[in-house]
Amino acid sequence: MALVAALACGLPGCGRGAPTGPPAQRTPRLTSTDAPPPAREVSAALGKARGERVAERESMIAEALVAQGVRDPVVLRAMRDCPRHAFVPGKVLGEAYENRPLPIGEDQTISQPTIVGSMTEELRLLPTSRVLEIGTGSGYQAGVLAEITPHVWTIEIKPALSERAATTLRELGYTTVTVRQGDGYHGWPEEAPFDAIIVTAAAPHVPPPLVRQLKPGGRLVIPVGPPFQRQDLVLVEKDEDGRVRTRSLYGVAFVPLTGSLGRKGD
Repeated sequence: MALVAALACGLPGCGRGAPTGPPAQRTPRLTSTDAPPPAREVSAALGKARGERVAERESMIAEALVAQGVRDPVVLRAMRDCPRHAFVPGKVLGEAYENRPLPIGEDQTISQPTIVGSMTEELRLLPTSRVLEIGTGSGYQAGVLAEITPHVWTIEIKPALSERAATTLRELGYTTVTVRQGDGYHGWPEEAPFDAIIVTAAAPHVPPPLVRQLKPGGRLVIPVGPPFQRQDLVLVEKDEDGRVRTRSLYGVAFVPLTGSLGRKGD
């Protein structure tokens, strides 16, 4: 998840979360997303990448995700189909399927697989879901989301990361993912409301603009707490009447969000 100075929605790169209490401590659940998404054309580049390092990816699924409590078959399929090694720099390419964060430049990292899987599972996505990600980072989380639904918008505050992620996603054929460079604190009002919002860096509080852009029945997942200390992965749910409920899922350690969060009056 990104190194951002709090929930400033301008996560600079997403990907450094690590659970301080493993997701396996949660009560495992199956979601209602068992049906596969509609078939889509797979680019030659994505097909090639999917055919590489298959055994490592299967090991990641079994030994990291399933072992740590990720159970949704649609999420597991998405992470099996999205090649993590295509999103990491060459110097850490050999470590692409290790269950830990990896550096991607700009003082940012790509999140460890168990966190990506657990947070994605909590969104309870359907093939029709509209999803906003705050903190694009390498683009890997957006790629995983796009394996479930074509309706993905993602914001990255670091220009170099934003450009690189957009290029990687485009070259792999994830052409339905829309990438914007900027401060994500205020979300993406023009495309709201969203069925799900995922924030990939720690914030001191849940940004009100993101809650407002959540559709009734929607879910928002975000790490909340002080920077570089233990935080809570928080789930925000908005019911069909617009009432909001917040609860902590488990402990995590994320880098902080940057952007508007430090400014008053939001």
